[in-house]
Amino acid sequence: MVNTQLFQTLKGALLPNANAVNAEQAPAYAFTPRHRLAQLAATGCLGQTFYANAEAQLDAVLTLAKELDAAFVAKTALYAREAGFMKDMPALLAATLAARDVTLLTQVFGRVIDNGKMLRNFVQIVRSGAVGRKSLGSRPKKLVQQWLLTASEKQLLNASVGNTPSLADVVKMVHPKPDEAWRAAWFAWLIGKPVDEAALPPITQAFERFKRESAQGAATEVPDVPFQMLTALELTATQWAQIARTGSWQMVRQNLNTFARHGVFELPGMTEAIAAKLRDPLSVAKASVMPYQLMSAFKATGDAVPSTVRDALQDAMELAIGNVPRFEGRVVVCPDVSGSMSSAVTGHRGSATSSVRCIDVAALVAASILRKNPAARVLPFEQAVVQLSLNARDSVMTNAQALAKIGGGGTNCSAPLALLNKERASVDLVILVSDNESWVDANRRGATQTVREWELLKARNPQARLVCIDIQPGATTQAAERSDILNVGGFSDAVFTMVASFAEGKAGADHWVGEIDKISLTSQ
Repeated sequence: MVNTQLFQTLKGALLPNANAVNAEQAPAYAFTPRHRLAQLAATGCLGQTFYANAEAQLDAVLTLAKELDAAFVAKTALYAREAGFMKDMPALLAATLAARDVTLLTQVFGRVIDNGKMLRNFVQIVRSGAVGRKSLGSRPKKLVQQWLLTASEKQLLNASVGNTPSLADVVKMVHPKPDEAWRAAWFAWLIGKPVDEAALPPITQAFERFKRESAQGAATEVPDVPFQMLTALELTATQWAQIARTGSWQMVRQNLNTFARHGVFELPGMTEAIAAKLRDPLSVAKASVMPYQLMSAFKATGDAVPSTVRDALQDAMELAIGNVPRFEGRVVVCPDVSGSMSSAVTGHRGSATSSVRCIDVAALVAASILRKNPAARVLPFEQAVVQLSLNARDSVMTNAQALAKIGGGGTNCSAPLALLNKERASVDLVILVSDNESWVDANRRGATQTVREWELLKARNPQARLVCIDIQPGATTQAAERSDILNVGGFSDAVFTMVASFAEGKAGADHWVGEIDKISLTSQ
């Protein structure tokens, strides 16, 4: 008779064995190279995170960009910019194409490098030598020239704000040769050459007049230039109010404390005017604002910012989550509140480090889903599930703040699934929001504990689906893709759209990478 101790039936024996280790050296499943690049592009920030430094992330992107098909790299750059609203990663991927396939770069350049900030990012990355060349080369140089020669005066003024490189540096580098007299005069003005003011375009002329009049104490009408160009001047509260009235939605969101510091909210009607702009549905939609940006603004506002304006940020948040879907059936959302989620969501960047942490974004995703799915169950977890009662009628900001206050402890991605199994709960959709660096539940061999617990849950709920949303770049997951498991990275509307399609059975486990693959490289 065989040794029954040696050959006893093993639970989970037919489940896929973990084939990698995560940053905590615990068993995990490796992403495919295509999925890994998509993960980095949609969530990467090229900054210090809890588990990876900026150099490691850069090396990973560059290695993958060389290994993978150049067309997929180009499509990933488009996805990261157009759907993920990223800045550094799309510019980096475009820069790798400058060294590898300038034909593909030409096809996607205008859609990836869609403003002056992106243009300066692209030039800086190429000239740094990180992608294998230090000069732009003839075709990339022509693409940069084309941007400079077709941008409007307003776009050029916006692009002139910022350094390393400055737009003046870029102009000196590529030597654009404009046909229009106003553009030639503007470039001369930008790089500090003598120029006839009358030859300048109207907004720049107004700016030069304003500077002279300000020096004489006679300036009144503020020119329509980026407000950063005005900060060195002595502006009155009324002039700051004009900046707030005419400024873009994003600019106003980012400078509420600045307006408070300069007395804008003390002027009659300005509190109401700024609040109205912030909560305007069309403005919120046009700004393509991410919910976490609103959380950042809400957290950053000082006591001098009126409560009416802070309330308007909460109203804007409700509008920003408008694309969060309603899911059919019994929904459970599980935000990771462990210690590793305490790092800044966009990575450490010195004085530019975001005040929003990974735990804030995980909490925000959970609160947003709860808002649109009031019957959903929220199970925050670290080493174990943390008991917390939330009211679906409370604002997204209120519930997100309550979740984000938990924090700490080790990571155990299987904990909420284990609790559901213990309760023998009926479930249709489980959404896990984590950095995937589970280690408390590590097994010595075989499948991860997350997959083992999911298999037990599936035995009771055959139609159930699991979505793992990763909000920081990682190389592994605790649950490998299969027909009922989707891994997706990021925290934009595109993520919610994919989750909805997957939950409805309209998309397979490869849906995310598949969506990137379907992107057209032709101009839109």
